[in-house]
Amino acid sequence: MNAVVMKRVFSGRRRGLLQAGAAMAALYGLGAWAGQAQIPALRMRRQVLANGLEFVSVPAAGASVSVQVWYRVGAKDDPAGRSGFAHLFEHMMFKSTRHMANEQFDRMTEDVGGKNNAFTAEDMTAYHCVVPANHLEPILWAEAERMSNLNVAQSHFDSERAVVKEEYAQSVLSEPYGRLFNAVAGYGYQAHPYRRPVIGNIEDLDAATLTDLSEFHANYYRPDNAVLVVAGAFDQALLDAAVEHYFGSIPRPTRPIPRNRLVEPRRLRDETHQLQAPQAPLPAALLIWQGPRADSPDATVWQLAQGLLALGDSARLNEGLVYRDQLAQSTGFEAQLNAEAGLLVAHAMAAGGQTAAGLVAPLAREVGRLAEEPISERELDKVKTQLLTAGLIKRQTAQGLAELVGMAATLRGDASAAGRDLAALQAVTAADVQRVVRRDIQHGARVTLLYGPQTKAKPSGTKA
Repeated sequence: MNAVVMKRVFSGRRRGLLQAGAAMAALYGLGAWAGQAQIPALRMRRQVLANGLEFVSVPAAGASVSVQVWYRVGAKDDPAGRSGFAHLFEHMMFKSTRHMANEQFDRMTEDVGGKNNAFTAEDMTAYHCVVPANHLEPILWAEAERMSNLNVAQSHFDSERAVVKEEYAQSVLSEPYGRLFNAVAGYGYQAHPYRRPVIGNIEDLDAATLTDLSEFHANYYRPDNAVLVVAGAFDQALLDAAVEHYFGSIPRPTRPIPRNRLVEPRRLRDETHQLQAPQAPLPAALLIWQGPRADSPDATVWQLAQGLLALGDSARLNEGLVYRDQLAQSTGFEAQLNAEAGLLVAHAMAAGGQTAAGLVAPLAREVGRLAEEPISERELDKVKTQLLTAGLIKRQTAQGLAELVGMAATLRGDASAAGRDLAALQAVTAADVQRVVRRDIQHGARVTLLYGPQTKAKPSGTKA
């Protein structure tokens, strides 16, 4: 399971989720000892078409089906001077094609009681929808049409670029801590293209041209750079025939897929930077360490460590900094493990009267306690049960199943890894957690970001 996804699962609707978790725990035998849970295997079949398209099907009971297309293109593939390009193109894919009108894909999903959406991350751009099972074939046709016959037009480009710029204004400029979290990649990575934020910046978006966009589509939106995942209620023989008919006919380009081969170097020394924003209500501190890749055996260990630190109100960071010491109003920790490199990020927003600098030592100390003090079996099992429950809940829907498989295929290069994650999670020990915290946190160089309200410059001639 992806650690970022797990964090978001527990970010809201806490009471309903805990009630669902109790029922799920009883069903699968979760309880006093989470290691005894019997996790059913995921049934999936993987094929590769002659044109290079990876096709994974996951049958599940029900009356709906999820169709997802995961393209191996993300913010790391943005052209130089064109940050935010992959995200911009995500928007373009909902415009017209040779045989579909603007927003017709919305009508094909929403008007039959389904839904659709998309997201862009550092390593991938994913398009997903859920529809009644009897609408599967039209959706397969529409996704193949978007892949092969998109209209890359100036009018679409202009309108969607304006939408993305508005998103940037809302999520980065207007949010109290938007600038802080948007700066994590730029300070956390030293050389890798992950340094560029997924949403980009206004200057790069304004500099982009229609020629850039057409070249981007030709380079990355192709069958040999995509994973098609279909999960839910379907007839396997009919599905195979439809996929071959609609996707198999798309030619494989002869040009190679552009790839950036930069390797992120090991960070050798600590750094501290100060950031200011006009709307920051209270100071904040954010600490960044280097972490492993998503396909590392330690990715699951860091998922559990993240849970111990930040999963729920009783997690260690909240318990220590918010409730016990009353230094912070909120805290968090995230293992951002991408396909080629990772970051480990802890943050704390100050309580009244505290400074950003004053949060650094307590925050670092609380994270480091995972390696220095024993982790009780009770605490470990509690977090394991929370994570296992969330993972099992995700498996109950066609969309959740497809997301697990698509994430594993694009982040780790192995779709079947999605079926092994819960067993791997149960096998993690307290010693494993202490080992990775000691290696990556205590023995790793750290970047510290101090964030606070922007100070007003004094008029010239004013006495200090």
